[in-house]
Amino acid sequence: MRTWILNVRNSLFYSLSLLWIWIMGIQWISFMDYTWYEETTSIVLISMTVVILVEMLLPVKRAYRLVLEGAVILYVIHRELVKYWVYMPSGTLANRIQQYIEHLSPYIWIAGGAWFLLLLSSLLVTTKRRIIVFSGLHVIAFSILDSFTASTLWPEVAWTMFAAMCWLVSEHFRRFQARFPSGWRHLRKVPLKIFVHAAVLFSVMFIAGVSMPTVPPTLTDPYTAWVGGSTVESANGLDVSGEVTSAEGVSTSGYSRNDNNLGGGFNFDYTPVMSVKSGKRNYWRGETRQVYSGTGWSEARGGSKYDNVSVGSSLDRGDAPTGETEKLEQTITMLNDQVYPVLFGAFRVSEIKELDNADAGRIYWESDQSALHWDTDAKKPQYPKTYTVISEVPVVPEDEIRTKTFKDLYGGGKLDDAYLQIPKGFPVRTRKLAEQVASSAETPYEKVGLLQNYLVNNFKYTNQPDLSKKTSGDFVDSFLFDIKEGYCDYFSSSMVMMARSLGIPARWVKGYAPGQQQFDTDGVLQRNGQNPADSDSYTITNADAHSWAEVYFGDYGWVPVEATPGFNMPLLTHQEDSKPVTAPVVEEEEKPKVEQEKAAVGTGSASTGLPAWAIVWITALILILLAGYILWLMRIRVRFLLVGIRKGSKLSADQKVIIMTERWVGRLKRKGIRRSSNETLRESVIRWEKEMPALSNSLGQLLTLFEKARYSPSSVSEAEWRSVYNHSRELKAALKKAEDSAA
Repeated sequence: MRTWILNVRNSLFYSLSLLWIWIMGIQWISFMDYTWYEETTSIVLISMTVVILVEMLLPVKRAYRLVLEGAVILYVIHRELVKYWVYMPSGTLANRIQQYIEHLSPYIWIAGGAWFLLLLSSLLVTTKRRIIVFSGLHVIAFSILDSFTASTLWPEVAWTMFAAMCWLVSEHFRRFQARFPSGWRHLRKVPLKIFVHAAVLFSVMFIAGVSMPTVPPTLTDPYTAWVGGSTVESANGLDVSGEVTSAEGVSTSGYSRNDNNLGGGFNFDYTPVMSVKSGKRNYWRGETRQVYSGTGWSEARGGSKYDNVSVGSSLDRGDAPTGETEKLEQTITMLNDQVYPVLFGAFRVSEIKELDNADAGRIYWESDQSALHWDTDAKKPQYPKTYTVISEVPVVPEDEIRTKTFKDLYGGGKLDDAYLQIPKGFPVRTRKLAEQVASSAETPYEKVGLLQNYLVNNFKYTNQPDLSKKTSGDFVDSFLFDIKEGYCDYFSSSMVMMARSLGIPARWVKGYAPGQQQFDTDGVLQRNGQNPADSDSYTITNADAHSWAEVYFGDYGWVPVEATPGFNMPLLTHQEDSKPVTAPVVEEEEKPKVEQEKAAVGTGSASTGLPAWAIVWITALILILLAGYILWLMRIRVRFLLVGIRKGSKLSADQKVIIMTERWVGRLKRKGIRRSSNETLRESVIRWEKEMPALSNSLGQLLTLFEKARYSPSSVSEAEWRSVYNHSRELKAALKKAEDSAA
């Protein structure tokens, strides 16, 4: 154990350099998060972290470390691919190994590349000049990407600079240790002072940097001037459903798997996705999300059940409604070559009737989320070109359901708390708003109707919301109180979270809006004596990518709710005679003065990733710690000042010596070296010197100065007074050394 600790200590500066490289690498993972799949991001992040830990904690030969790191990375890839349903291993061990090898690409190359770059950087970047060049290249790259993409990368720049400064400090100490080993041994005795000074300095610089107000540029950057306008400002470079930005630097609409960071702006992309032949107009449902993080949505881990299904088999009804439903058959024909993670269908699919190229992948039915997941084992994934599904569209008895109370709908164990999830720190004012909007209603159905009408009638639909108004760190809260405009993700997320705030189970759904009905442009229907408008085919484009809410009403099942203005949910239901809801007056939460000033000068916490209250409290904490540390360093002077205030005059050198004597005598007492009540100080010192000879030098000097200050007619000089402080420190060091020797 002692050998291991010694080896870890000897490799301290190498470990620190790996830590700073890891922080810089995290910034690239953050940037690529909107381009990579979730499993890719997870694989690279875990792999880099594991490599760092192995390099830090296993000081063995490099060849052994490389073998271990490679094996761990292979395990991480396997674990994450299975976790994210990229493939499901089955069959014999040989079959499982073959399936794993087939799915290694491209994940092994990305993870291996990150592994190689991390270790190469730690070996090559070993001087101050190289650290500056290496960090500068990162900053330049982030700056260029910030200008040429819709991503805002200044937080990444700030973290990169923070890591670079820490790296330079650790490199300075490494060189100091090599050149002045005796001086380094002395510094090691006071690590707290070094750490406190460095932490205060860097924290103040970092907080000041991220808190700087946003100042409009005096000159237009070359790229914007060249394209002849301004780029679209986007908080995360995502579109309505999470697609990455286009080459022009603005995001485009479409269906995606990434819903963790919603918001920003997008342009409509009218590229055809699929054609749906259906007897009724409907929304084409894809997936649901139930966990809200404050910035977006994700799936619940380990809570869903996936069943392998085949064509022609009935799907598990799960929590399907017990009431009346209508069967609806749809034939979907894909108009592009993209591979989607799900098969689309109207509301709740009950059967897969036909599926071309069924051998190209496997279908998994997630009954509790009513989602059909498509999984392929091929190196070049394929998606069915045509498939036919049968859905059960509920008939919602509004007159009946509107009278059902919370107890009627959710009593007797019918309530699933997973769909009431609200993240820690969810703004109180959003909860209060939901309560005020629905205060006139008594039943869950009526409350949902009031929330829906409130969102539809009091907020503006736009694909380019003004994000400069955003001050809240929560996606829903910033929409309801700051931005007050947006597209479907804003409205649907707000609908779900406001319903949950009232204790009504809800979840977030994404898919496609009905699309455009295909008309008889060639006159075929008309020649056959049919009405041209009776076509039952719909064309869906990327611009129809959409999200909405589903609310759970007990035995009536999940009922879709459309809260986005301009969209109409084509659900079989009785019409409700409801009136638009006007916006209630909501008390604004009292904001810190610093946050109000920040908003006044045009800064935004969205650009830094830190909410204003966090910056205020962090800054205050740093200042308090700094003040406490300064007081601790000046504790003796503060004590003299307080005693002088009580005496009504400034202390003389003699008085200071007497106070210091009381202090070092008290320290000896705390260490178990006590003074007898019948002894003078000289008698006690003589006895202590015999018992502990190592203290004799310091004790003799201190005793001489005390006797001069107390009994001599001549006063103690300033130089002698200063020596008292030095002798006290020597006594403290001698005591510590004696204790270590005794131990």
